[in-house]
Amino acid sequence: MARGKSPEQVKRIVEALLFATDEPVPVRKLAEIAGAADVREVKDAVEALRKEYDEQNRAFQIEEIAGGLQLLSRPEYRKWIALLGRSRAESRLTQAALETLAIIAWRQPVTRADVEAIRGVQSGELVRSLVERRLVKIVGRLDVIGRPMVYGTTRQFLHHFGLMSI
Repeated sequence: MARGKSPEQVKRIVEALLFATDEPVPVRKLAEIAGAADVREVKDAVEALRKEYDEQNRAFQIEEIAGGLQLLSRPEYRKWIALLGRSRAESRLTQAALETLAIIAWRQPVTRADVEAIRGVQSGELVRSLVERRLVKIVGRLDVIGRPMVYGTTRQFLHHFGLMSI
């Protein structure tokens, strides 16, 4: 127990941190900010919070996503949350964008030309759109004539789809 914080204090600080952000937070960062002795103390705090939430039948839960922890509403409450109008239309991806993203995720690192060869249509604008949405990033260039850019998925991609890794 570092800096004189009790396990209960660490638990409440971790809860407040997760509540205050809409992004996954790595356990190490939570431990550092909360003043926990180590990551084990944060993991214990998270398990205690999960148990409390389950026992009290709370509408939210702590999930491990994209290399971090995040406080999320339980799936059974999504229809009410959608009524609030909080589901972002701009975060919806077209079928073509999803297809392009799936190819990049599956074949990464991959060039735009490779994506187009698989899809059979030009995909430059879709790739550019996925980069703008931070779902895809340029991870390098091939060492061939023209030095084409190669693309891969991002942490935002993992977060968007609720994944830990690919």
